[in-house]
Amino acid sequence: MTGGAGKERQTLLAVRDLNVAFRLADGPVHAVRGVDFTLAAGETVAIVGESGSGKSQTVMALMGLLAANGTASGRALYRGEDLLALSPRRLNRIRGEKITMIFQEPMSSLDPLYRVGRQIAEPMVYHRGLSWRAARKRALELLKLVRIPDAERRIDAYPHELSGGQRQRVMIAMALANDPDILIADEPTTALDVTIQAEILKLLRELQDRLGMGIVFITHDLGIVRRFAERVYVMREGKVVEEGPVADIFAAPRHAYTRMLLAAEPAGRKPPVDEATPVILEGRDVSVAFPLGGGFLGRQRQELKAVDRLTLTLREGETLGVVGDSGSGKSTLARALLRLVPSEGEIAFLGRDIAGLNLRRERGLRRQLQIVFQDPYGSLSPRLTIGEIVTEGLLVHEPSLSRAERDRRAAAALKEVQLDPAMQTRYPHEFSGGQRQRIAIARAMILKPKLLVLDEPTSALDRSVQKEIVELLRRLQAEHRLTYLFISHDLAVVRALADRVLVMKDGRAVEEGETEEIFARPRQDYTKRLMAAAFLSAGAPAEAWAG
Repeated sequence: MTGGAGKERQTLLAVRDLNVAFRLADGPVHAVRGVDFTLAAGETVAIVGESGSGKSQTVMALMGLLAANGTASGRALYRGEDLLALSPRRLNRIRGEKITMIFQEPMSSLDPLYRVGRQIAEPMVYHRGLSWRAARKRALELLKLVRIPDAERRIDAYPHELSGGQRQRVMIAMALANDPDILIADEPTTALDVTIQAEILKLLRELQDRLGMGIVFITHDLGIVRRFAERVYVMREGKVVEEGPVADIFAAPRHAYTRMLLAAEPAGRKPPVDEATPVILEGRDVSVAFPLGGGFLGRQRQELKAVDRLTLTLREGETLGVVGDSGSGKSTLARALLRLVPSEGEIAFLGRDIAGLNLRRERGLRRQLQIVFQDPYGSLSPRLTIGEIVTEGLLVHEPSLSRAERDRRAAAALKEVQLDPAMQTRYPHEFSGGQRQRIAIARAMILKPKLLVLDEPTSALDRSVQKEIVELLRRLQAEHRLTYLFISHDLAVVRALADRVLVMKDGRAVEEGETEEIFARPRQDYTKRLMAAAFLSAGAPAEAWAG
């Protein structure tokens, strides 16, 4: 508990019978139905549920940030004022000063054209009348408060020059600029590595204790709720189906939906592949360097070693989990192994050196080396139907196939990932995140590959959908003897899927071994820190990982 738990605390926000609806051409859609909740000073309340449950629209309504076709009714009393009934002018005085919000994706929330110091200073100039000089000084203090390294230099950085964790800290600094009463955090750690996630949560708790603010925490990750919140509201289809103290809900959930959410953690373990199994892929001393500039007028050219002399082996039917913080080189390693970025060292696929293949010879190799990306919506063309997307590879690798044969193959691939083949004529925007990821997997599987690279394929998905994707990947691997290179910052998913784990830091392998050995007895301090952060996020004790 935080912020003086156990004492009588002032109620900051009381929401009663909140309803949110959106006007569409074929009739209204009711996103939130009769929601009630309260928040006290110094208290953390979590609102949880799967995508589409209405949790984000609940807080968007309170902030007056609904889409143009959205309407809200009910009451939302903040210190006696109904937020839903305020004029835009009065709401603007409260919003950004007394009630602030951290959004899920800081890169899309921060203005790419302005330096981060100016963006932090702006609310203080607008709401408190500070001069730009005074606001900049306070912005620098806030950057130090949220532990941005080298804050004096970073204050003049643009958002794209910062890491994901640093951008999220900038968003927190902006939200805290005017010492708010209420902080709304909408999935603020979803796309972050476990170590950064743990740091952000620790920072929020420290700031809450210092400022006494109430926090509304929106998430689909129940592990974070267990660790961070005092009370929880569980939402489904726009309604609150269960609420109460976190300890009570986790110990004895009453509603079937809550029990399903708690049981949605990826489970099961994969036994190691026999060492006599044929090797599919082998890399020796693989290195990737990116130029950073220099080399002018005799000066030495600078470069970043994204992957530094890394060696690995993958056998048929095996899954190698690759873990590490952002910037550790995980994705760059995968792209080097797939010959998507230039590299040094030896890379052998099915016993054949592929490091020096030319473009024509690489094309014949591509169908056996496929990749599934983190964001299926970004990797699926919005202008193509699902059938066209799934059969794209066939046009390149089997150009002689007739349209009817391609459609037949697409139907079989969609059926294999448990999607209705009749959906071939639909477009990506008509599908959920989990369905889009299944489509991306079908696109890869239609070419019958030997090796599948999975780059954060479950990070943006609800836990229940993650579990379904993990089970799908297991089944496909067993049926086709697939080999997986599985990149993820979600160690629970890695533990459920991988035979072995490779831990990367600064482009190098710091530890490698069988999955259960790495999880049970990590040897390196960096690995121990990763495990501690992951298990703290899941609400488990971390003494064994302290290292």
